[in-house]
Amino acid sequence: QVQLVESGGGLVQAGGSLRLSCAASGRTFSGDAMAWFRQAPGKERESVARISASGLSKYYADSVKGRFTISRDNAKNTVYLQMNSLKPEDTAVYFCAADLGSTRRYDYWGQGTQVTVSS
Repeated sequence: QVQLVESGGGLVQAGGSLRLSCAASGRTFSGDAMAWFRQAPGKERESVARISASGLSKYYADSVKGRFTISRDNAKNTVYLQMNSLKPEDTAVYFCAADLGSTRRYDYWGQGTQVTVSS
């Protein structure tokens, strides 16, 4: 069974940092692009960051550029999101997703982890 499981969310003060992890099981995702999305209450799900299969190409939403860093460890079948200088507007449920074959469509999703940033 293929699963993506996020962890590392929690409550943090504005200006603080948090590191999210997404552990994959059931198959290897070394040939696939991976991404982080987030959804705040009353808002649509939005793309936050994306990383290519090799890890050489990374893309970020303008709202998080310079503050968030996506990375991956293919040996561990895990993708990470390092979040620095957090703002209250970063509060959301964060999801990881896998794009099999880098088709720009997401085939698998995690259950999400809550990130809350207090002012």
